[in-house]
Amino acid sequence: MNLYQDIVEGKEEISVVGMGYVGLPLAVAFAEKGIKVLGFDINADKIAEYVAGRDATEEVGDERLQKVTNIEFSSNPEDLKKAKFIIVAVPTPVLPNKMPDLRPIEGASKIIGQNISAGSIVVYESTVYPGATEETCIPILEKESGMVCGKDFKIGYSPERINPGDKVHRVENIVKVTSGMDEESAETVAKVYELVIQAGVHRATSIKVAEAAKVIENSQRDINIAFVNELSLIFDKMGIDTLEVLEAAGTKWNFLPFRPGLVGGHCIGVDPYYLAYKAEELGYKSKVILAGRMTNDGMGKFIAEKTVKRMIATGHVIKGAKVAILGLTFKENCPDLRNSKVEDIIEELEEYGVEVLVTDPIADATDAKHEYGVDLLTMDQVKDVAAVILAVNHAEYLSLKPADLKSLYADDVDAPVLIDVKGTLDKQAVLDAGFDFWRM
Repeated sequence: MNLYQDIVEGKEEISVVGMGYVGLPLAVAFAEKGIKVLGFDINADKIAEYVAGRDATEEVGDERLQKVTNIEFSSNPEDLKKAKFIIVAVPTPVLPNKMPDLRPIEGASKIIGQNISAGSIVVYESTVYPGATEETCIPILEKESGMVCGKDFKIGYSPERINPGDKVHRVENIVKVTSGMDEESAETVAKVYELVIQAGVHRATSIKVAEAAKVIENSQRDINIAFVNELSLIFDKMGIDTLEVLEAAGTKWNFLPFRPGLVGGHCIGVDPYYLAYKAEELGYKSKVILAGRMTNDGMGKFIAEKTVKRMIATGHVIKGAKVAILGLTFKENCPDLRNSKVEDIIEELEEYGVEVLVTDPIADATDAKHEYGVDLLTMDQVKDVAAVILAVNHAEYLSLKPADLKSLYADDVDAPVLIDVKGTLDKQAVLDAGFDFWRM
């Protein structure tokens, strides 16, 4: 517990490696408690933005970031030598073949190993399959440092539970799962997080238990969403409105209120693959988990095909037609573009020869171009379309009236096709306005 006391008394620092949607809020939370914090990221441009008091993630906000003290931002790996409690919050995506991409966490471990001091504790927050922290990260730390884990330094695992764009469930008021490689490290990790986690911590019995808890949290949501997405596919063939069915079923007290939609982002659309990968490595072929993934990964294609069918049914020539997509980020009111499944809609429409016009009021235009090759337009640049797909229900879009949407279409369009992916528009209002309307 000496390390914990040294942190509280200001004798030792905490470093957070990876200054994104997870790392930045955590670093700021510790700093606001008077703890000395080093926020590290290999992206020097990102660090420069934080130093200037600008938060592109919008998770902390410019005003709060500018007020915080006790935090130093750096892209210099040698600065990690200043801290003995190191939190790793780098992304863990999947490769194009859906296999786990551990390169970010491996790279972070290498940098940490080259700069770690004796007596340090390294805590991983990145989502991994059970066993990855001990099987993959420890050997790298030992090789790069020349030290022995358990003797010269220790490790822990505390899965991140950040929900990007959520202004209610913040890092401080979400229960934190913590773990360590032994009793001493487990207690130190828990005590350090208790400095900022008002909701309290849950001490997992082992690192593997904590790792497993994280992947099943999002796998459970993925499977439930896959179920209602499959219902949407079935009910569409029956000519039944899925949301009307869900509203009726929802009157039962124990019916779970999941809704159909695109499943992207850095967690729900990724974590199940990590669990399925490890299961297959151990000789078990996942059935339910991968079936859910297959369903959810196919929804972008389904939405695009449905749009084209509605356009054909209303007399539109498909090749060369313009379709506007409102929203590119992976979820509403959040600038995060990672693993956005809107991309699947765009790619499928373009295969039909459709000209796709994309708008998003909060996504970064440079990031959109880099990630997806998309040139973001403003709403006033969207003109003469045959169909509109409301893909992400940003607050700015929900304030649009039917007349506002009508202004996006070509003057000679008699039956403007309107696709509501999230089911947020007033169905009767848009039908009364003359739209050819469909929702999931």
